[in-house]
Amino acid sequence: MKQKIRYVKTSDGIAIAWARSGQGRTLVRASNWLTHLEYDWQSPVWRHWTRFLATNFDYVRYDERGCGLTDWKVTGLSVDRWVADLDAVVEASKVEKPMLLFGVSQGAAVAIAYAVKYPERVSGLVLYGGYARGARRRDPDFAIAYDAMQELVRIGWRDPNPVFRQLFTSRFIPDGTEEQVTWFNDLCQRTTTPEVAYQLLKARSDVDICDLLPKVRAPTLVIHGDGDEVVPVSEGHLLASEIPGAKFVSVASRNHVLLEHEPAWQDFKDAVLQFTTASLPEAVPLPQ
Repeated sequence: MKQKIRYVKTSDGIAIAWARSGQGRTLVRASNWLTHLEYDWQSPVWRHWTRFLATNFDYVRYDERGCGLTDWKVTGLSVDRWVADLDAVVEASKVEKPMLLFGVSQGAAVAIAYAVKYPERVSGLVLYGGYARGARRRDPDFAIAYDAMQELVRIGWRDPNPVFRQLFTSRFIPDGTEEQVTWFNDLCQRTTTPEVAYQLLKARSDVDICDLLPKVRAPTLVIHGDGDEVVPVSEGHLLASEIPGAKFVSVASRNHVLLEHEPAWQDFKDAVLQFTTASLPEAVPLPQ
């Protein structure tokens, strides 16, 4: 399996790295935090995702601003900015439309906002581990703890001792093997800087797109781990209950990133293939 990595310049001058692999129906993935187009390709945390999606789809993905092979600088972080970055990749890749749109974690909010802004371009939404409300919006009492985590990023991200980065790893993949945990700890350093990581975490915590959910017109599949330790399953239920006609699938996992060895990974694949091979109607434009 091979991928081609290219770059596109955004309207504000950021060079975004994007990749294409596989064949079939186009599926574009809205970026999420801590990715690296080259490093993920061989990682024990993300490689099974890439293999599955590139085997079944014309798979387009990219590193978000501040991460991976994309410019390590951030300006004007917001859902609107992330939607514009996704649009830049969509246009550069010249994918056929309407397309399937895939959002993981924070990428779900971006995919939803894009689908509302460009309903005629999206034939279906697949959302995993997603949320409409960032940590501060869904749990104001968690603000102090979240501030502390952000400061730990600034202090310990570059430390050779992975103890600070382990805070994130233990939440994202609590059931990970030693190899997977070590890889995820290394990914933190490989994919971004302490200051950018801090800014990205801060921006995510303030996300709130609840008002957009009833406006989605594309058929939508929401998948969520029932014990997700990063984004509670209640956020998945919120997405599915507010997006018209959305289907909700719960998988048995504590991991925010599903791992290849757990049964939930097969359940995820089955749900995605069943949804995407169904006869999805074209997205219905919003009334003017």
